[in-house]
Order: sequence, then C-alpha cells, then structure tokens
Amino acid sequence: MLTSVFLSQNSKILKVWEEALTVFDADGNPVSQDEVNELSALEWEDIIPTASRYSKESKDSIDPNTSLYDFFLHKSQNLFQDQPVEIAEQKRAKLLQMAQGWGAYIGSPIHRQSLKYFWLEECLEGENPFVAGTYRKILEAISEAAKKHAEIRLRCEVVEILSRRILGDDHVPSQPPRVKLAEGTVLSFDAVVLTTPLGWLKENKAAFKPTLPKEMSLAIDSISYGHLDKVYLTFPTAWWKKSSEASETSSTTKSNDSTNHPPQVFTFWLQPTYAPSTNPQQWLQECVDLTTLPPESSHPTLLFYIQGPQSKYIANLVNSSTGSDKDRDEKLIDFFLPYISKLPGYNERKRECKPSAVKATSWTSDKFAGFGSYSNFQVGLENGDLHIEMMRYGMPERGIWFAGEHTAPFIALGTTTGAYWSGEGVGKRIIETFEEGTKV
Repeated sequence: MLTSVFLSQNSKILKVWEEALTVFDADGNPVSQDEVNELSALEWEDIIPTASRYSKESKDSIDPNTSLYDFFLHKSQNLFQDQPVEIAEQKRAKLLQMAQGWGAYIGSPIHRQSLKYFWLEECLEGENPFVAGTYRKILEAISEAAKKHAEIRLRCEVVEILSRRILGDDHVPSQPPRVKLAEGTVLSFDAVVLTTPLGWLKENKAAFKPTLPKEMSLAIDSISYGHLDKVYLTFPTAWWKKSSEASETSSTTKSNDSTNHPPQVFTFWLQPTYAPSTNPQQWLQECVDLTTLPPESSHPTLLFYIQGPQSKYIANLVNSSTGSDKDRDEKLIDFFLPYISKLPGYNERKRECKPSAVKATSWTSDKFAGFGSYSNFQVGLENGDLHIEMMRYGMPERGIWFAGEHTAPFIALGTTTGAYWSGEGVGKRIIETFEEGTKV
C-alpha cells in the first residue's frame, strides 16, 4: 500500500480510529449509545456486507437502476419485528437516516449508489488509517526520484493533448505525442501519462487532438464523478471535551445525556428538521473530532464531510461571498451552527465556542479538480468494469496513457492507494514497451 513507502520512517503520521459514533436524531436529541451501536452494527456488519456479496454474485441480473438505498429499504422491512410497532418504525427510520452517511464515502447520495456495481466499492482489507498531519511526508518520499532525475514544471496549464496518428498498415507514427500549454508552448515526449482527475477528462475531451476513440469517450462519460468536500471549523479550545459543569448556562434549551459525555470520534446529525432556513433539504451532517488525533497532530477542530448536492451548495455559498474572508466565514459558520450548538458545553455567549478559523475545500467548484472529487458508480451504469478497464488500458498506440484513482485495480478504485498503484502500473507498462523496442 501507499503507506508502506514511509510507514517505517514515521508511523506517527497515521491514526487508526475506533469506529466510535455519536448520533443526534432529526429533532436534535442524542440517540442512546446502545441504540447507536445496535444500528451501526446492523449497517456495517450486516446490510453493507450482504449488499456487497449480493452485488458480486448477482451483478449480471441486478437492474442497473436499483440503488444501495433500495437494498437498505428492503432489508429494513424485516428488522425489529419483535419490538413494538412504533419503536420498530422509529429504529427503521434512524437506520435509513444513518445509511445516508454512505454518501461521504462516494461523494454522492446513497440513492445514487448503483447496487449492480456496488462490488466495485469493495474496500482493501486491513486498517483504514487517517493521515493525521498532511500528505507532505508521503509526497516527499514518493517524489524523491522525480525531483532528482526529472524536470518539473509547475503552474503550466495544459490545454491540448496532441497525440500521434498511425499511418497505413506499417503502423508508423507520424509524430510523437505533444502537449500544448496555455501560453502557447508545445512540448514533445516519447509518451504522455495523464494523471488528471476523471472530472477533468469529462470536461476536457475536446482537448484531445485527434478526438478520442468512441470507446474511450464512452468510458469517460459513463463512470460517474462524486462531489466530496470538507469544511474545517477550528476553535480556541475543544470546549466540547470539557466537563459540562458549566453547561447549565448553555443556550441549549433541552437537557440531554450528551451533556455529560463528550462526543465520540464521529458525530452524525440525522436529517435535521431544526435548521429550515439554512438546510431545508435536511441533509445529514457528519464530522470528525480532530482532537482525537495523536498529540503532535491534535487540534481543536471539527472536520465536516459534505457530499453531493450539499457540497455544491457550500461551494456556491463560498463563491457568492462579497470577497472578504469574514463574509465567507460567517456564511459557513451560520450554516453549521445548528449542529455544533447541539454538542455538550456549547454556550453562544462564550468566545471559545465561536470558530477562530474556517476552511472549506470547495473542490466542487475547482476546474482543475474536474469540479468534484473522485469516481463512483451510480444507478443506470452498465458495463462499468469494462469502462474502467478501457481507461486503464489507455491509448498506447497514440503514446497516451492514463493514471489515477479511476484507472486503479478494482479493489482500490477511488482511493489514494489506487491512484499510486495505477501510476506504478503504467510506469511498468511503459518500461516494458520500450524494452521491447517499440514506442507504443
């Protein structure tokens, strides 16, 4: 895996969390930990593994328009049969609301996740570590050879990829592949490896000269692209971790059992009904408490994961600000305030409860990110595995190769590990090609 590159040198950069979860219901009340554990176990130890197996075993017969949410809905009907009707209905509703959290894995709502191709979302076995600091140490390690042996040009926008044409039956290329920069320079190479995001390929198919083959164009169009973003809210101190002896003065009107218990690593606010002016769509909110990182990386920050339509909404919110950081930050704080105010110890009159810094990634509005995050597999998709294989193969006859998470081995699609593996794979294929003496 990617982490093996540097893990032996600095293992403290990684954090493996326990899957501890705090949940607030649609009215903003804390859900008991016993119920959270019960519903979480049903989701992650029962329904999702069952859906994955079913997808793998029956992919040829599953309707392309059936979603993972449809599968959850079907399975939930047979749960809690031994409990009173009202309680059973409440638990089913919460389970389906918690399932919305799947969107943070793929960058799109769960009802867009294809059940037919859910098997392509199968995860790598083993731990799923969180990079506690940044990717700096990883990038330093894997870029060492490139920085030493290659010429690296930064801030150069590529606007055209001019691939060679094959002439006649002798398959003699007319000219090597080239890339044209925005300022007019044309650079020539023996081979070109495009590591642009899938979203960029979708937006810039016209940049390829000659045009892409029909099969490649269809592959790029067919695989969906998610919208996952992050919003960081940093505070002067981690007030939600402190003893809530002073919480009697909290602006929260209801007393609840979360008052005396700090939230877990992950916190969900299910289908909130109490923020109609800022969240009329009742998007699920979820965050990670970054005080739970190792001491050298820990800081009083709540990291919110947003996806799909909400990601687009937040990007528009950021872009519609008057241009000042203050205006932008106030809009973001106003949006997330209904949720952080539910945490223990919150008091609107205390300075420590007001964010001191706010940062939103806004990849959804970034053209170089392809206006999104990474590939996923949505309802309606057919021949998804074949489309991935097409992009993975590339266009070696033109001297054009693709690398990135969207061309990774199936087990690692949509991951940084997969992106790294795809680059390794293309590199090996190019070496083999040149060792064989043919520049294709």
